[in-house]
Amino acid sequence: MKKFLFLAIVFFVFINCKQPQTTTYYLIRHAEKDRTNSTNQDPNLNENGLKRAEKWATYFKDISLDALYSTNYKRTQQTAKPTANAKKVEILSYNPRELYAADFKKESFGKSVLIVGHSNTTPAFVNAILGEKKYEDMNDDDNATLFIVTIKGKNKSCKVLKVGL
Repeated sequence: MKKFLFLAIVFFVFINCKQPQTTTYYLIRHAEKDRTNSTNQDPNLNENGLKRAEKWATYFKDISLDALYSTNYKRTQQTAKPTANAKKVEILSYNPRELYAADFKKESFGKSVLIVGHSNTTPAFVNAILGEKKYEDMNDDDNATLFIVTIKGKNKSCKVLKVGL
């Protein structure tokens, strides 16, 4: 009887000592946009941008993604599309004025998520996730930076890579 009680206690402790779930965010800026009309607030990607969008899909080929978020601009949607198609996930929209909102945090908890934004919203989103102002706006010609933010329990970390595509 004592052995049974001991095993039951060990089993109960084991079940209740779960490891914290890991949430991983991959954040990129949209690929190169068409700059031929400086008054166009919502340009498409240019030829190099379309190639980079395809190469992002190749980069994420072996990375599991549960969700993909983008702003509603043509250039971010076009950057996200090849990866979304390859992963067979829908491109979900986020409001760049409400970064890391409570509903987003809840929806993405424990998942692996790609977020496509802009030179100002991408580092701001990273900062919002980290809870500190660590990164400044990106240079307007920076289409190769990848932020990888990992949350495990109360621990948050960020790795920044330059991905030569």
